[in-house]
Amino acid sequence: MKLVTTLMETAAADTDVLRSLDRNGDRFSVFRNVDFLLVATDAEKADLVASFINDHGYGKAVLQEPASILVTINMPVEQPVVLCVSGFFACLAQLFGVEYDGWGCVAQAQA
Repeated sequence: MKLVTTLMETAAADTDVLRSLDRNGDRFSVFRNVDFLLVATDAEKADLVASFINDHGYGKAVLQEPASILVTINMPVEQPVVLCVSGFFACLAQLFGVEYDGWGCVAQAQA
């Protein structure tokens, strides 16, 4: 049940980010780079997770010091889309024993 709790907490946090973007006039359907952050306990584990993500095409994973992984995906942030992707990274974090620290992007304001 820990995974279910994690997914529920992640969805609530994701919805808060969407509300913040909405307050800034975001157009959720516009594609943009969205960053997802995973934090490992050591560089070796971070490298393993980044390699897995890159090898399977889940996004462009880049290692950051000291042991975090920044994954970038060009995508819209409509609620069903971003919650699915965020939930995937929450699951992946649990599978690899790393921490999922959420996502962020630049608001794409109304033209």
